[in-house]
Order: sequence, then C-alpha cells, then structure tokens
Amino acid sequence: MPTVPPERPDSPELHRNRQTAESFGSDAARYDRARPRYPAALVDRIVAESPGPYVLDVGCGTGTAARQFQAAGRTVLGVEPDARMAGLARRLGVEAEVARFEAWDPAGREFDVVIAGQAWHWVDPVAGAAKAAQVLRPGGRLAAFWNAFQLPEDIADAYTTVCQRVMPDSPFDFRAVTKRALDGYQELSAKAADGIRTAGGFGDPEQWRFDWERSYTRDAWLDQLPTHGALTQLPAEQLDEVLEGVGAAVDAAGGSFMVRYTTVAVTAVRAGAA
Repeated sequence: MPTVPPERPDSPELHRNRQTAESFGSDAARYDRARPRYPAALVDRIVAESPGPYVLDVGCGTGTAARQFQAAGRTVLGVEPDARMAGLARRLGVEAEVARFEAWDPAGREFDVVIAGQAWHWVDPVAGAAKAAQVLRPGGRLAAFWNAFQLPEDIADAYTTVCQRVMPDSPFDFRAVTKRALDGYQELSAKAADGIRTAGGFGDPEQWRFDWERSYTRDAWLDQLPTHGALTQLPAEQLDEVLEGVGAAVDAAGGSFMVRYTTVAVTAVRAGAA
C-alpha cells in the first residue's frame, strides 16, 4: 500500500525520518480499513519458497500482511515501532511486539521467513538486513515488498496540483508518486538489495513483480488518502482542501476509477542451508 511518496533529492534518508515513520498510528483504524492488501500470488510464492511456518513481520502496522500469512497457515510474530498500530494488530489477532526492528531483542527466537510489507524503507537497510540474517534459520527467506500505484492521468494531475498548492514546502515529490510511483519504489527496492549485499549472510537478492488492479469509488479513495505518509501530519483544514480537490476530480471522472498496482518484492535466502 502506498505509504510515502519518493522524497526530493535533498531530503534525508527515509529511515531517518522518524516523525513521518511513526505518524501512521494517528488513525490506525482508518489505516487498516482503507489500505489495500497484498496480492495472493505474492503470499503464495513466499510461502512456497520458504522452509517452514514461522514468519516475522517487520513493521507489521495493523497486521495487514500478517493476517494474510496467517490465513495461509503460517505462524506470525509482528514487530512494530508504533504502539497504537501494534495494539490494533493484537486486537485483530496478530501477536505483536513494540520496538524498532534494529533495536528489537529476538531473545534467541528464530524464523523461517522475515517479511516487511510497505515498511522496509523505514528500516536502516544494512542494520535491518543484518538483524534479519541473525534471526533467520539457514535457508530462511527475507522478503521486503511494496505496493506501487498508478493513478489515471486526470486524478494524478488533480492530486499533484492541490498538494503542491497546499504544501509548497513539502519534502515529498507529489508528481513522482502519481506518475512515476514505480520508479520510486524501484529505488527503494534497489536500496534494500544493496543493504542485503552489504550486510552479508544472504545469497544474491532477487526482485519479484506482481501486477494487478483495483477499482475505487470516490469515498474509498478519499478514505485512503489521509493514510499516505505525505498527509498523515497535515492540519485538518489543509487535509480537507486536498480531499476536496481530489474528490472533485473523481466526481468529474464519473465517481469511480481504476488504480493499477505493481507489487515489487526484494527477496534473498539466508546462507548456510544444508
């Protein structure tokens, strides 16, 4: 699910932007309700190419990905820095511990899979990969994945225009998120792969890709927008202006539209398998 648009070149690395990273719990229920899930083909492939049932979900949020893996018969533990998000995950049936992954104490526990859905860019790419290597059994798999979305041209133009007007000093590149979103997430996946290589302990990283579509009504899309990283800290008056501008574009398009998604995964196997 889109959490944060690509930042401008002069912005700090995403994992150092803790204010945004820890802002999503401000409306955890909306986040869980409005964000799309991950394609079943991704979950199925990770399950099929992993050696056992124990999954660690890094940055589990409200447990979106965790519940999908539970439904596939896996046993999942979540690690989440925001207590509000972790609390909702627990209420929805996911065991979750509150910590930043880099500082989390695994207490000797080992896992067959480490996943991160829409969250690995909030983790130091080298320290995170090193921690994943520490907790994975030999032959276990690390899989970080993101949902990148492509809006129709008219909706994208409206979103870009209103955000640039309302937030002229924002560090986020709104045109990139609406028209070059996949490029931004390809950059995130490349950083993840570089971090895996630098940390060591893994085979060569691979990239997997899954393309899919989802239709949105006006209300469904406007429900999701406030959970985007660029908007989570926006004052109510400015947020209302963004929603009004985007809503008008959706109305002009007939009240609904199709979003094309590409789910990009970076994955690598823990070295040392027999």
